[in-house]
Amino acid sequence: MLRSASLSRRFANAPPVVFVVVAGCLAFLVYCSVYAFRKPFTAATYEGLAVGGIHFKIILVTLQVAGYALSKFIGIRVIAGMPASGRFGLLAGMMGIAGTALLGFALTPYPWNCGWMFANGLSLGMAWGVIFSYLEGRRVTEMLAAFLCANFIFSSGFVKTAGQWLLTRQGISEQWMPFVAAMLFFPLLLLGLWMLEHLPPPSQADVAQRSARVRMLPEERKTLFFKFAPGLVTLVGIYLVLTIIRDVRDNFAVEIWNELGFGGRASILTAAEAPVAVFSLLVVGGMIFVKNNLYAVWLSHAMILLGGVVLFGSTLLFQCGIISPVFWMVLSGTGLFLPYVLFNGKLFDRLLAGFRESGNVGFLIYIADSFGYLGSVAVLLWRNFGAPGISWLSFFSWLCYIGAVLIFFLAFVSYGYFLKKSRNDDPVKSHTNAPEQLYPSK
Repeated sequence: MLRSASLSRRFANAPPVVFVVVAGCLAFLVYCSVYAFRKPFTAATYEGLAVGGIHFKIILVTLQVAGYALSKFIGIRVIAGMPASGRFGLLAGMMGIAGTALLGFALTPYPWNCGWMFANGLSLGMAWGVIFSYLEGRRVTEMLAAFLCANFIFSSGFVKTAGQWLLTRQGISEQWMPFVAAMLFFPLLLLGLWMLEHLPPPSQADVAQRSARVRMLPEERKTLFFKFAPGLVTLVGIYLVLTIIRDVRDNFAVEIWNELGFGGRASILTAAEAPVAVFSLLVVGGMIFVKNNLYAVWLSHAMILLGGVVLFGSTLLFQCGIISPVFWMVLSGTGLFLPYVLFNGKLFDRLLAGFRESGNVGFLIYIADSFGYLGSVAVLLWRNFGAPGISWLSFFSWLCYIGAVLIFFLAFVSYGYFLKKSRNDDPVKSHTNAPEQLYPSK
């Protein structure tokens, strides 16, 4: 107990730079370990396996995403009302269930083992919300979130590289590989989570700049949502599009790279994502220098628009033969993940702070996440039954085109709504903590 108290005091007394680096690395480590329970199975192709004419991997991905989506809907209530004292036990318990599901997948004969993937996804859907609750509401949240959100890009490729290494170099079967990969990261998960538990809560200065982050009762959740319903629905629409594209790119990366001519090169799964992760880390982390919360919201919308342009433009240049496949995957990944990371690391945090609303980011992001993964399930089912002949490369390319147009349109609508809301909402005008100019038109 004395050691634990000493560790908490050291975190509290650490210089800001040291705190950001240590806390950010801990969050990265924990969520990277979570990815090891979720993504390694996608490194396998399960060639020649099918159930009822449906490729076995598509069944596995769809079941896991369906469980993940259901968990996100449950998380709207659970994460919003989660007490700080329950975070460690909740996440440790969820990871235990996820690992047990992977063990069940390994021990249960094919094809009946596919059902374990639903249980795996169901147990993992709230992990991000628990981890982010340690980081939100701080003046350095952008920097901390940048570390955490880099996992979306880097860790997914990294754990899939680890999965392919187990398959090709260690001779682990496709059925056992997901469980073995998860167990490699399990000690790091527990160590990182234990240390996160000893981070100090947001200081008074943090609360003054970012507003208090508190548990939300059902009535409070309802009030917050309907106060900003048009804008939130538009933002959820953007996030739904981003999630669909990201999920196809992520879950079927091996198939896409194979069609691009890079089959058998496991390192490409990590190497092509590293520049995207670094760029997103720098951009999102750099938002810490934008002190005005509403300006940060406007800048986030500009970056979302830029992401749509890059996603569309890079795909067009690749199909015209102007840029290489690797350069296209890096650029399209940047256009996709920059706005995706902004949603998960900054946009909702700054939105609450800019409009001086108490509550927590977990409530808003879990609304977006739940519909995003529900959309992902729907698109996967349509791809299998509505267009089974289309290749994953072509499917992903068309998603980039259509998604970019939708993102561009919805981002303009969202910006217009929140800009008007900021000008008309008197409490926002009167409730400021610093002599900031909140409105870009003045």
